[in-house]
Amino acid sequence: MANNSQQGTDEVSVSFEFFPPKTEEAERALWDAVCHLASLQPAFVSVTYGAGGTTRERTHATVTRIVGETTLTPAAHLTCVAATRGEVDDVARAYWDAGIRHLVALRGDPPEGAAGYQPAAGGYAYASDLVAGLRRVADFEISVAAYPEVHPDAPNVAFDLDNLKRKIDAGATRAITQFFFDNSAFLRFRDAVAAAGIEAPLVPGIMPVTNFNGIRRFAAGCGASIPASLAQAFDGLDDDADAVRRVAEQLASTQCLELAAHGVREFHFYTLNRAELTVAICRHLGVEAAESPIVVSQEAVR
Repeated sequence: MANNSQQGTDEVSVSFEFFPPKTEEAERALWDAVCHLASLQPAFVSVTYGAGGTTRERTHATVTRIVGETTLTPAAHLTCVAATRGEVDDVARAYWDAGIRHLVALRGDPPEGAAGYQPAAGGYAYASDLVAGLRRVADFEISVAAYPEVHPDAPNVAFDLDNLKRKIDAGATRAITQFFFDNSAFLRFRDAVAAAGIEAPLVPGIMPVTNFNGIRRFAAGCGASIPASLAQAFDGLDDDADAVRRVAEQLASTQCLELAAHGVREFHFYTLNRAELTVAICRHLGVEAAESPIVVSQEAVR
């Protein structure tokens, strides 16, 4: 999977996250990114699920298209929000019947305008409950979320770690972190996870910065800190897209290589349905494109 020419980056595995498109133009852009990134032979690619379950059908359509038209391994996001247990179980069964064997189980964000998260009546209350329920439906591979800088709704670090342990104990097979820019926060979190007896793989989520103001809004919502050095690096570049891309590639590549030097061998990239920057960062990690094509349907490239 990886070209091991760079010291400290042997056997690197990558995975990519996409979100379901809303328009035909966005569909074409997504599929261009899928086809481009497929050549890097990711371990899997995931497709998100909108706040309040708003993209359920589009998520399903995107994931099933990936199954039908490529040799990639897709993972569908599922949340607890706005659905009963029976409805969630039915969605999971439909995924299994369509050949999807990997799910990303999340509590989920409340619908826009809601005061805060409230479990749905008759639904799975939290991600640990969802994981246990999915395990009863079928033998899925299940990824869950982790927060190096603590989930915004968690009262403290210990509570957040206990919650992660409940998800793993319920049957999750890996934890993928929320994006972060401070590697020391991730490394401290990795030590705390190990000390808590959590043995499942902990995969850092990497967010290349294509729009600094947008990233700042995302970070405010998920509790990720923005180092002063990151803000300074993008200061004054709002009208220079090429400079933003160069800076973003340098910073994210440096972040990943530093993590690799600390033993990290799996990386999950939040692509925002764009390929070029993620491809460039992966190249710095020694992950090169395969010679043989991954997309197997001619429809996929139209």
